[in-house]
Amino acid sequence: MEDLSIQNVNLETSENLERHRTEGFSSSKALVVRRGDPFRISLQLKGRPFNPKTDSLRIKVMLGRLYVVMPVTFSRKVSSSHWKAYFDPEILSLQNLSIFISSPASASVGFYRFKLYVFTQDGQRSYTYGKFMLLCNPWCSEDAVYVPFEDQREEYVQNDSGLLFMGTTRNLVSRPWSFDQYESGVLETCLNLLQISPQHQKNRRMDYLNRNNPIYISRVVSAMINCEDDRGVLKGNWSGSFKEGVHPSTWTGSGDILRQWALTDYRPVKYGQCWVFAAVMCTVMRVLGIPCRVVTNYNSAHDTNKNLVIEEYYNEKGEKLNNSNDSIWNFHVWVECWMTRRDLGSGMQGWQVLDPTPQERSGGVFCCGPAPVKAIKDQRMDLFYDIPFVYAEVNADVYTVIVSKGRVVNYSKDTERVGSLICTKAVGTPRLQNITGDYKFIKSPTSTLTSRSSAISEDSTLRRAGPSKGVLVFLSLDKAPVAGEPICFTVKIVNKRSVAKVMKVHLNAQAKEYNHSPSDTFWETNGVVQLAPMEVKVLSQQMLPAQYEDVVGDDLINLAVVLEDIDSQEHILASEEFNIASPNLLIQVADENFIMRNKEQTATVIFTNPYSQPVSGVLTVVGAGLIPNKLQFRMLPLRPGRRVEQHITFIPSMVGTKMLQASLTLTNINSTIRGFKMVSVNRA
Repeated sequence: MEDLSIQNVNLETSENLERHRTEGFSSSKALVVRRGDPFRISLQLKGRPFNPKTDSLRIKVMLGRLYVVMPVTFSRKVSSSHWKAYFDPEILSLQNLSIFISSPASASVGFYRFKLYVFTQDGQRSYTYGKFMLLCNPWCSEDAVYVPFEDQREEYVQNDSGLLFMGTTRNLVSRPWSFDQYESGVLETCLNLLQISPQHQKNRRMDYLNRNNPIYISRVVSAMINCEDDRGVLKGNWSGSFKEGVHPSTWTGSGDILRQWALTDYRPVKYGQCWVFAAVMCTVMRVLGIPCRVVTNYNSAHDTNKNLVIEEYYNEKGEKLNNSNDSIWNFHVWVECWMTRRDLGSGMQGWQVLDPTPQERSGGVFCCGPAPVKAIKDQRMDLFYDIPFVYAEVNADVYTVIVSKGRVVNYSKDTERVGSLICTKAVGTPRLQNITGDYKFIKSPTSTLTSRSSAISEDSTLRRAGPSKGVLVFLSLDKAPVAGEPICFTVKIVNKRSVAKVMKVHLNAQAKEYNHSPSDTFWETNGVVQLAPMEVKVLSQQMLPAQYEDVVGDDLINLAVVLEDIDSQEHILASEEFNIASPNLLIQVADENFIMRNKEQTATVIFTNPYSQPVSGVLTVVGAGLIPNKLQFRMLPLRPGRRVEQHITFIPSMVGTKMLQASLTLTNINSTIRGFKMVSVNRA
């Protein structure tokens, strides 16, 4: 009789993907499983039947040159710290064997191979190969990334779309983003990112060993998302010129970026800014099984000299000057990852700040974190990693200085502006979750922190105006500015003295990007105001659409008023930075309650021109799990107030809640109009 040998190995892919919650990766060529939980394989034998008394099986699992050899036993008792293989007691045919392979909850993440041997009594053996990808496991209580709530695991690991919050606290912008972790090639590219890292190239054995630790993995990924020290994914560009690449606002998801990086032999993709860096890192971490969410910090300080003070300079006309290396970004975007921190002792587990945007070096490399959010709130500057830098981003004080003819004529201090709102997408719903209180102590419900999150209060403007000998000035928007409408605002001047005052009034508006000092003035007006003793005077002003549309677009506006007392030459400043709410694209899906996988569906994208001039542009429609390739349509000039509709068809390929998103890039106005629709796809 022919001796015993292995004819075939079945990785039972469908069963294992469901068991390990990796069904989304079904397009991968390899089996994708999570550490700490067993997966099943089936062996088809040929020759004589398997004899448990005289024959044995062994499995050699290999990660690079690291390996472990284990016998296949009949004991189902597994260890959270060792590899184990055992026969499935439910299926014990002597011609077709079923085996479970269990990895430890602290196994290294990576692309594994395994070799399966059968030994017979006379010493003969045969073998076969297999391979699998091993990820972290937030469902396993022994794993360092364990999350105890299913809705959070669905949101922070499995959800392939989300919202990035931009704009200002006055006008929050919810930007749709497709994380694309299940799109073709993305999984392999994320694992290759670890292979290309300097840590792996320098010492492969140590890199493989360290990949058991999400702290190590997160620092590697944080550095590899930018390309400043390595062959990283993205090249940052804040210059305003993007001729050699793509404007960061053009990207709609991580898949295009990661695929382009892989297809160009891992050359940096041009270009990214903070929200792009963060969103791509979120994709990589979710692929690797580490819970991750994108976080926005409004009025984020970049404290270059580490003194927890940001200085801003204005001249006597209200123009903001670029006189400091420190800066405040209207918003800055990073990520948080969930993990235990055994290296820091108890109490520091949970969300950790990681920032792949290259701002400052950490350990000699442009990366940031993981910094425990709890440590930031508790001011634990002695702990790892980069806590002082993140603490300054959310807590620095702002000194506003007015200079005239080379000398300081007034300054004021604001302790509430920086970190005025810190937020992320809420679990299971396309809404904002305010997490400011996780980072800092909120003083009271009536503090400027709370008022800034919803509206601009007179108290906040007064605080920024600084001390005055007798005159106060307040600057407030009448309502949130909307594209195509006049920007209406009010200047309120209060004479606290019992003597008359004559004041010069300078009003100034400059366009600015979220992270830059403003550009040249595009709108200004001047005048003289006479104040009777104890008088309060209110000045109403407006900017017409024709005055700002060609200048601002997706940028923000820095608006300032400076009062100059003609007698005392005292200067008083009030300022606001705000964005203009763009119109949204409306997306309608036919029969949206009966959307089935593999069944053709229709949708309509609708745009109404709110601008004071005709607009034209290019409409792009994408949807992970809905549309395999982006759809693009050219929109002919559309007159003010007119409406256009674009009909599309799509065939969903994945079950679950998916995001259909559309963006209209205008050619004659510096603006992109966006919209999204959440679509629930059912099994046919």
